[in-house]
Amino acid sequence: MGPNTAGCLGLGNLQSTLTPQKIEVLSGKKVVGFSYGSGPHVVAFTESGELYTWGHNGYCELGNGTTNQVLIPTLVSTNLLGKFIIEVACGSHHSLALSSDGEVFAWGWNNCGQVGSGLSTNQSVPKRVLSSIGGKKAVNIACGQTSSIAVIDNGEVYAWGYNGSGQLGIGNSVNQQSPTKVTGLANTVIVKVVCGYAHTLALSDEGTLYAWGANTHGQLASGNKSNSCSPTPIAADIGRVVEIAATHYGHISAAMTQNCTVYMWGQCRGQTVCDPTSTPFTSLHEVFACCANPAVLWHPVTVRCERGTSINDSLKMAFDDEKTSDLTIMVEDKPIYVHKSILKIRCEHFNNMFQEHWDANSQKVLEMTQYSYPVYKAFLQYLYTDQVDLPPETALKLLDLANSYCEFHLKQRCEQIITQGITVENAAMLYSTAISYQAKELEDFCFKFTLNHMTAVIMSQGFSELDDAIAKDFIRKAAKAQAFKS
Repeated sequence: MGPNTAGCLGLGNLQSTLTPQKIEVLSGKKVVGFSYGSGPHVVAFTESGELYTWGHNGYCELGNGTTNQVLIPTLVSTNLLGKFIIEVACGSHHSLALSSDGEVFAWGWNNCGQVGSGLSTNQSVPKRVLSSIGGKKAVNIACGQTSSIAVIDNGEVYAWGYNGSGQLGIGNSVNQQSPTKVTGLANTVIVKVVCGYAHTLALSDEGTLYAWGANTHGQLASGNKSNSCSPTPIAADIGRVVEIAATHYGHISAAMTQNCTVYMWGQCRGQTVCDPTSTPFTSLHEVFACCANPAVLWHPVTVRCERGTSINDSLKMAFDDEKTSDLTIMVEDKPIYVHKSILKIRCEHFNNMFQEHWDANSQKVLEMTQYSYPVYKAFLQYLYTDQVDLPPETALKLLDLANSYCEFHLKQRCEQIITQGITVENAAMLYSTAISYQAKELEDFCFKFTLNHMTAVIMSQGFSELDDAIAKDFIRKAAKAQAFKS
């Protein structure tokens, strides 16, 4: 819905609309993500890895070999056959796509080298970005107005395109027609980058935030309005950062910390905010809806429109409700009010416990002693809400419960929370715990984190306390990964 400039709504016409209209061409295609430029043009990818584009195309930003605007989503296949697209990004009039095998494709406007072809001519179809990053596996891409960024799986960052404000972070303000390594982040493992109009934010695997580029609106949170051509760590006093956001449409920055506090800085409603400022928001989307100018999404948001109270909301309200419960679970002498039927439906452990021939089935009060009250309440609340809100230390204990009760999805959620809280001090302990709980993804994450911070982790107290067998096995795995290559 909204203005339909250049056919950007994908409805097959140029008529704007104030009510949501279905994009018939994409119905059933299972679109999972999209990005958009200033033309505007739109690039979307589906669950099956296909790429569709539509809208403005005066600079070849749709990748279809022409400069004609397109009014309906059209499949882009040139140079992408057999490629599974997992992420897209758009600048003002250029586009990037990331494939599942880590290849970066680019097309569109190339006046400043933002396509990364080594030339300055526009690129009408997707072509793989080869120079410097060819053969390396990218895991994240982002676009400023006329710049491009890619994160490699080893944590390196490469940038190319317009650099007049230092937004490439390479120590100067010279444009780059090919990907250039951001050397100011050496010995730092970056896991995500986002771009504003002319500034860049980067997040390390330790939750440290870096910024560079334009700063006329305080978007670098450096306390002043001076541009920076090199990455600088910022916002150290707000704690560990787990998510960052910016948009090439504006000069605003946002971040969420480990305790779910949302901060914003930069151009806020036309005013300059030079320091990270906490907000009452619960998501980064709200920062851009309420503070950015223009108020645009920094990435797609999923919404649900329902009439009346949904079954999910009803279940959430039923948790720990003494009036409707038929079972009380006592933990550390504290009651938690639940419903047998819900527990049986949601958890195989309880389904087995409440069989007719078991005593537990007839009891109105059950006492649990294996876990602490916060852990067990979080588990029961998860059965009602599908959500877990715990600090990493408590999530580790909940992981033990999930493993004991064979709750696979809860186990995955705990692993996600734990990875957001990993440090060089606790990495060895988390690695050992992951092995004991057979949490393979967490084990692999901890192993990679330790490789990236080998010296600091090995010198930590946690590593010295590792079981000898686990420590020796780790050293062997690290050797195979060429961690000790001279």
